[in-house]
Amino acid sequence: MTLSIYNTLSRRQEQFTTVEPGKVKMYYCGVTVYDYCHLGHARACIVWDVVRRYLQFIGYDVRYIQNFTDIDDKILRRAREENSTMEAIADRYIQAYFEDMSRLGIKEADEYPRATHTMNGIQRLIHDLEQKGFAYPADGDVYYSVRNFAEYGKLSGRKLDDLQAGASERVNVEDAEYQKKKDPFDFALWKAAKPSEPAWESPWGKGRPGWHIECSAMVRDRLGDTIDIHAGGADLIFPHHENEIAQSEAVTGKPLANYWLHNGMVKVDGEKMSKSLGNFITIRELLDRGVDPMAVRLFVMMAQYRKPIDFTDEAILAATNGWHTLKEGLLFGYQHSKELGTEKIISSSASSSLSPVTCHLSPNTYVERFKEAVDDDFNFPGGLAVIFELAKELIREGNIIVHQGKTKTPPEELRQHWQTLVTLADILGLTAQPEAETPQQDGLSDGEIDDLIQQRQEARKAKNFAQSDRIRDQLLTKGITLIDSREGTRWHR
Repeated sequence: MTLSIYNTLSRRQEQFTTVEPGKVKMYYCGVTVYDYCHLGHARACIVWDVVRRYLQFIGYDVRYIQNFTDIDDKILRRAREENSTMEAIADRYIQAYFEDMSRLGIKEADEYPRATHTMNGIQRLIHDLEQKGFAYPADGDVYYSVRNFAEYGKLSGRKLDDLQAGASERVNVEDAEYQKKKDPFDFALWKAAKPSEPAWESPWGKGRPGWHIECSAMVRDRLGDTIDIHAGGADLIFPHHENEIAQSEAVTGKPLANYWLHNGMVKVDGEKMSKSLGNFITIRELLDRGVDPMAVRLFVMMAQYRKPIDFTDEAILAATNGWHTLKEGLLFGYQHSKELGTEKIISSSASSSLSPVTCHLSPNTYVERFKEAVDDDFNFPGGLAVIFELAKELIREGNIIVHQGKTKTPPEELRQHWQTLVTLADILGLTAQPEAETPQQDGLSDGEIDDLIQQRQEARKAKNFAQSDRIRDQLLTKGITLIDSREGTRWHR
């Protein structure tokens, strides 16, 4: 099976092909930097991080661009409230964004263009629209003439006549901006400067760009006229992405993106997340409560990416329990390195950025089943089912090793299964490392443990059971479990 994905533009699932063979140009509409990122941002960023990882896993060279909207009414309002500047507010929350995403294990994009750094491209695009008859100036503003773009509404499925009927009672004809427009549906490409607000010189006078034109310009500047994937939250389909299409395609005459992908929204206890309802949760607030970042990733991946998800205490507890299971499987090769012969793999990976298995994975049924699931419109829950099956199998084998000292399954097969598990989980950004070296924690090396076990055996031979129990308890307090059998005594950290 080859990758097929649901395209919001066509409203159907399509086989994925790229503009340039083997390469993917991908753009994600990023955050407006006026506050800390919340659970909705966490879901979107995790989803597109994993989509990018999977595309790379199946062999694509992915160029991934994510923007920052750093000029906006909300940013300016926050700056006034704090007696600060737009630049200071934007810089603060961009830094906070990187901190939060790092904690969630999200890889950085290839580039993070900012609206305020793209003014030349923005003005060039507005000028082109004006020359082609899709934009008109009005008292320092510039507006996009929606009715001049015949395909307006093709992404969202909305028709202007229906929108006009629904909006007739909400229009304020006294509004100054409304009076400047030739049509109520026209939207601003450039806004005339207001007192005390940042402004840039332009052919239409000092001012600043509208929101929609920023993304059109950043896509064009960084990735060209047509890209493969344009991603974002479902709340951006209309009007933001609809307007992006109208702006870009009116100038180039080419599709802005061949595939439009949108993630579902996040609810909290069944309600839309909002500050007014008191259920607004930021990423750092959640993680500072002690919720494992990997549990958050798992929670997001357990749902189909296009569907809404409901954040509840029960849901995050279930994800946390699931992560504990998966983590135990991921640590299998570390905990049983002697039996599997993985010491060299682990030690070589410790000095590199590679996972312990990245370069050692061979095709197998688990990999094929994982790909078969995920190739169906990024069905990550289906991929997770394969991963958990593999993790639970390794946990069973680990219990056998601990209690019987060996397993009937050949070490090479177990090693390959562990390597497969770590690689597939890493595609979802789910990673686990053992705690700090145990000798540093308990002060006992392997040799010292063996010496104590020998002392215990001698005590038992001498029928000094009190001494034998003291040694066992001493080891237990250091996290060392002893297992006695006919073959002798084994120990397990």
